[in-house]
Amino acid sequence: MSNILHAAGQMQLSAEARVLLRPDMAARDAVQALIDAGRPRDALKLLARLLPTRYAVAWLCQCARGEALSEEDALGVALAEAWVRESKEEHRRAALDYAAAAGRRSIGTWLAVAVAWSGGSLAPLGSQTPVPPAEHLTASAAVATINLLASLVMDQFAARRDAFVQAALGLLPTSTEQMEA
Repeated sequence: MSNILHAAGQMQLSAEARVLLRPDMAARDAVQALIDAGRPRDALKLLARLLPTRYAVAWLCQCARGEALSEEDALGVALAEAWVRESKEEHRRAALDYAAAAGRRSIGTWLAVAVAWSGGSLAPLGSQTPVPPAEHLTASAAVATINLLASLVMDQFAARRDAFVQAALGLLPTSTEQMEA
């Protein structure tokens, strides 16, 4: 199965969106096809999944930087930015701990969740059995984060979501070569 079709399945794209995708499409072309067909929700989901994890988190941080955020949200952004700068397990674990304590209810906590679900183990420290996150979970957290950011100005939700997607479109490859994770 192609990377595009696999990602579409993981992110549960609509049936209408899936028929627009071909296995030989480049990542950017696939997302653009969904945008052009008026499928912005599906385009966001596919974009979030096709971006390498670090790129996805960096994109979320960039989108959040332009917003007036609460202290809680700013802390989540700071944790995510620390992980983007240096993808160490200690940064991922700090984001995991923050997200677990804060709950998944704000932009900052969803950004921390995106980092927490980027790899490693979700099991408590010292656990003998690692619990790796599913490979698409960071993308799911990215979708939640973008939707929350877009909803900060609810009467402009669609335009804001679409602008966030456009900001990341250039990060996707224009050929069928795979990007590094």
